[in-house]
Formats: sequence, structure tokens, C-alpha cells
Amino acid sequence: MKKTLKRLCALLLCVLLALSVLPAALAAEAEKREYSQYPCIVVPGYSSSGLYRYDENGEKVWVWGVQTDEIIAAVLHNIAELGAGLGALTLGNAKLLGTTVGREFYNLYYDLACNEDGSSVYELHRYQVTAEESCSAVLQQQHPDGYYQHEVEIMTDIAQYIGGKENVFNFNCDFRMGAPFCAKQLDEFVQSVKAYTGKDKVNIFAVSHGGQVTGTYLTLFGEKGDVCHAVMTVPALGGAALAYDVLSDQIHLNEYDLMRFIEHGMMWETDFEWLLKAQQLGFLDDVLHYARPGVLKVLGYWGSIWDFVPAPYYEATKQQLLDPEKSAPLIEKSDYMHYEVMPRFGEGFCRAQAAGTKVFIIAGYENPAVTGLNESSDAIITTAASTGATPAPLGMRYGDGYVQKNDTGFYQLSPSMALDASTAYLPQHTFFVENLYHGMIYKDGYTEELLRTLLLTDEIEDVHSDPRYPQFHATTNKSHAVFAAFNRSTEGFACNDDTALVVRNLSEKYPMKLLGIEARGVDVTFNALKTKWLKPGASLELAFSGAFPQVSGKAFDLVIDYEQLGSATPRGQRTLHFTLQNGDRVPYDENSPFVPVNAAGALDQVLPAEKTPLLQKTGVRDLLSMWVQFLRSLQVFLKAMKPTAG
Repeated sequence: MKKTLKRLCALLLCVLLALSVLPAALAAEAEKREYSQYPCIVVPGYSSSGLYRYDENGEKVWVWGVQTDEIIAAVLHNIAELGAGLGALTLGNAKLLGTTVGREFYNLYYDLACNEDGSSVYELHRYQVTAEESCSAVLQQQHPDGYYQHEVEIMTDIAQYIGGKENVFNFNCDFRMGAPFCAKQLDEFVQSVKAYTGKDKVNIFAVSHGGQVTGTYLTLFGEKGDVCHAVMTVPALGGAALAYDVLSDQIHLNEYDLMRFIEHGMMWETDFEWLLKAQQLGFLDDVLHYARPGVLKVLGYWGSIWDFVPAPYYEATKQQLLDPEKSAPLIEKSDYMHYEVMPRFGEGFCRAQAAGTKVFIIAGYENPAVTGLNESSDAIITTAASTGATPAPLGMRYGDGYVQKNDTGFYQLSPSMALDASTAYLPQHTFFVENLYHGMIYKDGYTEELLRTLLLTDEIEDVHSDPRYPQFHATTNKSHAVFAAFNRSTEGFACNDDTALVVRNLSEKYPMKLLGIEARGVDVTFNALKTKWLKPGASLELAFSGAFPQVSGKAFDLVIDYEQLGSATPRGQRTLHFTLQNGDRVPYDENSPFVPVNAAGALDQVLPAEKTPLLQKTGVRDLLSMWVQFLRSLQVFLKAMKPTAG
């Protein structure tokens, strides 16, 4: 019981640390580049806008926004029940804790509730509506602590390139309402910013729910040509896995992936997720199950929640939870979003482009949803919903030789062959980042600079414009420790022109030593043990022996084992995916359309298949894999050291 409580406390502590991280320091002096001088509107993620109502005396009543006093008071008021709930929780009974949390959520936030028809119980208002009220320079004077400024870390950086915070504007909407409603508010806000600044256009940076609102705005109003650049990052265009999991009571928290999410956001260089590899805290699912009724009393009839339900699950969820008569107005609005707006995103974006708007998307893929939906995602929003692209089932990839669904004139399969980008809303204007987590654009040097370039310059026309920014990128967030790409091919691809593998230590504080590199799917070897310690941030070119097959459309993996000097978890492993572009395409087997995304390695040749699930669950398999690879690397090293005859 004590061990279980300790695990829960450790997990909650990690979450609290993640939520309290301070913004990074301001970037150094701006580069000597030509940056757009249009004002920039940030359209933020879900629930970012402050809301209030008037009471019977005409006084403002806070409803939602930057407030913690009420939450702390609710916790203290219920401390006995919460304590008892935690005690019961360790015995596997989460009912008391969950019902307490749900009840207090309802008590705190009932003012936000909507009626069954989707109308608001109370008439709510936004704190900042006009351009002047929402200008970051004005807000900075009124709230030096940064309150009411959206995406402060990113926009503080962007501001230095466009003349300061007086050119940054924070859009607010009644986020409970559907995306078309919020898009109309955004259209009005764009006009307000144009009038306030005297500029004929604006730039838009959107995040998550802000991406859905911006995508809807561009589809409904984009022909006006009021926007110069619109960059939607991890957008919830087609919905969010989290909403479906909550509404359908399908939440199954994956604590291992949640920890990876936290590590990525905190940019930790210690692999705490190993602590949860063998022991999943399944009782947290029960807490959320019992809290769900109280939560749904508040947000169960929000139009935005229903707009978030991904199309494949919308009808079934609607039939399960909405009364066709009492909720008819809500259903009508959400049907309009699902059946009129969402299918027109690609067409709407193209019309906006024709009106002079450069539209780009940056999205993550190949992460499971932390709340249970087992699809390729950024951990919150599925890749299909975010981009319109077609992923293989999570953990699988398309078979070698697969041909993309649409002929766009360019090769648009991910290096892992797990994602077909040819079906995307904007196949030539969408950048995909493997293992990018939701809302973490500024946690990866590639995506940070890509966003700045797309939003503020005309340097990039499409995903093929600049080799520094390939369409597919494996995240270089330092929590992933190591990165590698071949020296003469686009990242994630390989051919006979390549003569070396460029390996980079992503750490900012730990020296790294390569322990081994196993190529799975091609017959090449690396003498990794011959390398010296890599300083933090340093790279090396590592030659390889053998040759690539003279084929294209064949996937292979590189499994890199490493040691970090001074790290609390010194040994680690990362798998990177590649595709050969080296000749005629291999035949595609339509009878076996999908294969495992990770190719079999040396360990799989000696490990009994029936033992694999247990060893994988306990984390032992990863350790065994490292030792097998080390022994193979030692064999390659000794062979290279052996004197040749004569």
C-alpha cells in the first residue's frame, strides 16, 4: 500500500512540476533576416480565454481564467474526504476520491455549464475583446505577471522580430461554443486588429483548439485575404482524442506515455518513464471514471466538446449521450461542423491561399494518446484529425513498396512508412514531427525555428523549399538524448551516395558514448565502440561497412545504444526510422498491407516469442536488447582491430 501511494505521489509531483515550468529566457539578438512587420495574432489552445458574468446586482463575477484561490479553497474544504479517498485508492477503490473531485469541479465551474440544447446557462463575457484590450504591451502593463497573454514563451520571442509586444494580440473566444461561432469572433477580431494597427493584413499563430478555430475561420472567411501567414501548430482540426475518451468513458491513462510527455515538456535528460514501465497505475482510470459525471454536468453540452469528437466516433457518441429532441440545436450545430466544415478544410485552405494567405501546419505523429485512444497522435490529437494524413495502425507501418494514395508529384511517405501525407488537407504545406508532443513547438530547435520562419518570412513556399526543414523530422528534443541522419540524404532517408552516419548528442550537459548501432533491415554495420565521448551538443560522422540494397521503398531501422556520463539513468536506447531511395521500388504485397513499425533485431532471433510480452511490460527486454547489441558491437570492434593477412 505504501509503495502504491509513493508511486501516485511521484506521478502527481511530476505533473505539478510540468505545469509550473517557467518560460525560457528570451532569445539573443534577432538574426539579420527580413521579417514580416504585420501584427501577429495568437489564437491559443483550449480554455485560454478569461470569462465572467454579471450577478443580480450588476457586479462582475469571475467564471474562468487565471485564478487559483478557489481551487485551493476547494481542496482545503475537502481535505478529509480527499485524504480518505487517497487511502481508499491505494486499496484499489477510487470511488470516494473520484466523486469528491467531480462534485467540486461542478461546484467550482457550474457557471460555465450549458443547457442540453447547447445554449449557455448564464450569459458570459470575455475579459478582453478588442485589439487594444488584448494587445500584449497593454496587458504587460496591467498584468506584469504575464496573465492573459497567450503562449508567453513563444510570443515573447516572436515579439522581438516584429517591433515588440505592441504588435502581438491575444485572441479570446467563448471556447465553450462551437468552432464556427468562435471563427466568427476571430473574423471580428482580425478586423479590430487591422483597424487598431492600420495594417491591411495580420499574421496568425494558432495552437491546438486555436488551430481548429483558425482552420474554420480560413474555410469560412479566408477569401477576404486579411491574413498574410497562418501557421497552425498541433491543430485540433478534426477533433481531439481526449474529448472522445472523456465523453465515451473510455479513458485509460497510459502513465508510461504520460511520463514521456512530461519529460519532453520539461526537457528532462533523465528517463523517469522507466520507473513506470513495469507498474501501470490503473487505479487513476477509476478516479476519472467516478469524477466524470460531475465533469460532464459542466461541459457535457459544450458545442466545442462535440466539435472535438473525431468524425469516426461522432455518430455513435452522439447517439449514446445526446437526446435528439432536447439537444436538437446542439446537434444541428455540431453536425454542421462535422459534415459541412471539416470536409471542406482542404478546399477552404486552398481558397485562402488563392486570396494571398500562406497556410502551414506543423503536427506530431507516432505517439499513442495518453488517455487511451490507440491511434497515431501527438498524445492528445490524432494525426489524422490534426492533418488529414492517413497513418497506419499505431505500432504498424505500410509494407515495403507501398504507393501513396494520392499522386502529388512528390514522395510523401514518412521515413518509418507509417504515415501517408498525400491525403493531408495541405500535403505540400504540412510538416510532420515524429514523437512531437502536443503544444511543445518550442521544445525542439527544428520546430522552433520552423515556426518562426513560416510565420515571419517568405523563405519557405512549401515542404520542399528548404533542405534545412524537411517535411518529416524525428524530434531533437533533448529528452530523446541522441539523433542521427545519413550525411548526403534528406533526414530519414538513405542511398548509395551516403558515406557516413552523422550522430549528434542532444544533451546540453552530459557527454555521450556510443555503445552500439544495430541496423535492422539492411546489411550494414557500424564500429560504434571506436568512437570517443561526444561533448554535449557535439556531432560525429561514423563510417559504416556494407552496402544498401539497390531498391527504393524499403524501410529499415537504426537502434542506437548510448551511455551518458553523469546521468542518473546513464544507459539508453533510441530507434530511428529510415527509408531507402536507392533504385527501383520493391514490390508491394497487398495481402499484407501492414507490418510492425519496428523491425526484428538480434534479440528477437534468440528470444522465445511467448516471453516477449512479459519482458517488454517489465522493461527487462530493453535491457537485454542493450546487452545483446553491446556484444554485437564488441564483435564488430574486435573484427575491425584484427590485423589483415599479409
